[in-house]
Amino acid sequence: MKKYIKAFFKEIVPIIIGILIALYINNWNENKKDEKYINQILSSMDKELKESNDDIKKKMPQQQTLIDTLGFYKKNDTISLFDVMMKVNGIQIPKIRISSWKAISSSKIELLEYDRVSALANIEEQKEVLLSKTQYLMNFLYPNIKDTSIDKKELIMLMMQDIIVSERDLQKEIEGIIKD
Repeated sequence: MKKYIKAFFKEIVPIIIGILIALYINNWNENKKDEKYINQILSSMDKELKESNDDIKKKMPQQQTLIDTLGFYKKNDTISLFDVMMKVNGIQIPKIRISSWKAISSSKIELLEYDRVSALANIEEQKEVLLSKTQYLMNFLYPNIKDTSIDKKELIMLMMQDIIVSERDLQKEIEGIIKD
């Protein structure tokens, strides 16, 4: 009986050791793949966020020019909203790029630290708020494009100022991630 037990252990121990080594190597490989994936995603995210931040910086002065131009012409009842838009080349809204965030948030979000996930989720929410405000502005502007009244010009100035505030908040969030 002892002979069979010894033979059993002589055969099973190398098999178990082989399985454990194979599991260790597999885990090591998976960790390397995840690390490579995270580095690629983080690099891509940083690039997208820097581009978004640059676009915000570029568009804010153009938006302020629109507000200033509306302010200059608001009492002039011969200048319509359309005329003002033509003078300033329309409404400029920055493009906020978060494709990499969306890719990882739907697959391997657990690989990111909580603070980064939270900040990126905030950026996504702020992007949606900015899009909503922009859509509201456009829905108001198009039917009133030929209007020359002070009230409509002031309302668009107010909406644009609100959009700029949202962009500044978004910019702060983006810059917080870029610096990390």
